[in-house]
Amino acid sequence: MSKANEKDLLQSNATLPSGSKRRYVKSKSSKKKDLATTAEKKPSKPETVPATPVAPEYDVPAAQDIVFQPNPGPQTEYLASGEREVLYGGAAGGGKSYATLADPLRNMNNPDFSGLLVRHTTEELRELIQKSQELYPKAIPGIKWSERKSQWTTPRGGTLWMSYLDRDTDVMRYQGQAFNYVAFDELTQWQSPFAWNYMRSRLRSANKDLGLYMRATTNPGGVGHAWVKKMFIDPSSPNKAFWATDIETGEVLKFPSGHSKSGQPLFKRRFIPASLFDNPYLAESGDYEAMLLSLPEHQRKQLLEGNWDINEGAAFPEFNRKVHVVEPYAIPRSWTKFRACDYGYGSFTGVVWFAVSPSEQLVVYRELYCSKVTATDLADLILETEHEDGPIRYGVLDSSLWHKRGDSGPSLAEQMNHKGCRWRPSDRSRGSRVAGKNELHRRLQVDEFTEEPRLVFFSTCTNTIAQLPSIPLDKKNHEDVDTNAEDHLYDALRYGIMTRPRSSLWDFNPATQRSGFQASDSTFGY
Repeated sequence: MSKANEKDLLQSNATLPSGSKRRYVKSKSSKKKDLATTAEKKPSKPETVPATPVAPEYDVPAAQDIVFQPNPGPQTEYLASGEREVLYGGAAGGGKSYATLADPLRNMNNPDFSGLLVRHTTEELRELIQKSQELYPKAIPGIKWSERKSQWTTPRGGTLWMSYLDRDTDVMRYQGQAFNYVAFDELTQWQSPFAWNYMRSRLRSANKDLGLYMRATTNPGGVGHAWVKKMFIDPSSPNKAFWATDIETGEVLKFPSGHSKSGQPLFKRRFIPASLFDNPYLAESGDYEAMLLSLPEHQRKQLLEGNWDINEGAAFPEFNRKVHVVEPYAIPRSWTKFRACDYGYGSFTGVVWFAVSPSEQLVVYRELYCSKVTATDLADLILETEHEDGPIRYGVLDSSLWHKRGDSGPSLAEQMNHKGCRWRPSDRSRGSRVAGKNELHRRLQVDEFTEEPRLVFFSTCTNTIAQLPSIPLDKKNHEDVDTNAEDHLYDALRYGIMTRPRSSLWDFNPATQRSGFQASDSTFGY
């Protein structure tokens, strides 16, 4: 078949069953020409054309004109993903824009398809529309663009709106409408999850074959960095599907009681990272990489490395998941163990458990993050949680919990101690916050002798790992963190490390065969 007679094609691994060959069909005009040529060669035996001609099929590699072919790896995975909500991106240059445009093409020829693709502003939307005008007419012959409606319509009736959502109130334009596909390009440009959550309510379809999908692309950074990170990055490892969670509590979203599916998870999410090096067309020359390398450190880590733990103004930019997060292992019973807690009933309570290795490395091996739990109930929960840990040397608790409530009766700390959940007060003297922050910086550094960081976290401590790199500096005092941020687990970390814990091996006295560990608090004797 000549190139002139070929139809433009869209090739996508996402639309094909596993193991199937990609094929395309000859056009009718090309078929008739071939038949005529055959008749000229064999006039004595003219070929009979069937009433319903069956077009011959050819392997796609034989085609001369391919409209779009996804890059192997993340881009192909994104187009093939089946989870309800998927975030694609991370580093710059990973092919996010074309993936966004190509994704709805799999279903746009279905007359029941109704999709929506949004950008934050009209100026940003214009660039996306221009790219779609280059791609869509080649991919779907006969597709029409309406400038007035800002809408694509296929010959079979499928529609794709392309619009903007500048303010939260803009979502009201879609009140009463239904879509089976909604996509946000550059999701971190939205300051809050309001628009994303509202558009989820517009996701419905009577055609079960189409499915319901929400898709997003973005880089780290931007005004919405924190909530996007909580929704897609923190709950699970990259490329691994997980049940959708509440970004405030971290709890899995489930059907309510009384529902036929009561207690079952609602739907799954997934984060698919991509980088410049997953896009050979852009990475090959090295020019774009050189530009990214020239950026300031925090921007370079976000856009070149796709690092979600780096945010402008972050208090602890040295935190690195690859360095400071380890997979859980059995803690030897000989290691000193202790805990620290920042208590809050109306907000959140953060509890972290530490183990001290023989090299004096602090290992945060467990966390507890909860709200609306009384002090006595918290004591019971802690004791139950650490039942099999072996000896817990001591606990350190926010010193404000020793304040008396009224003229009589025990304080909250005294109530917990009475339950057998023993604590001593945290250091809240003048300058203790700055000293604690500096000690945490030191602990995050790599020890020059052991070549390991002085503080690591088990990967199961998901809330602590999420909070620590997200805590911003105080804009008026860069020696401290912003106390208006979510800092309960950070405060617990600070209380713990400022007790200056040491490995029991260093406290052992060979002469007496007894531990030389001394009581740190004269009042409570431990």
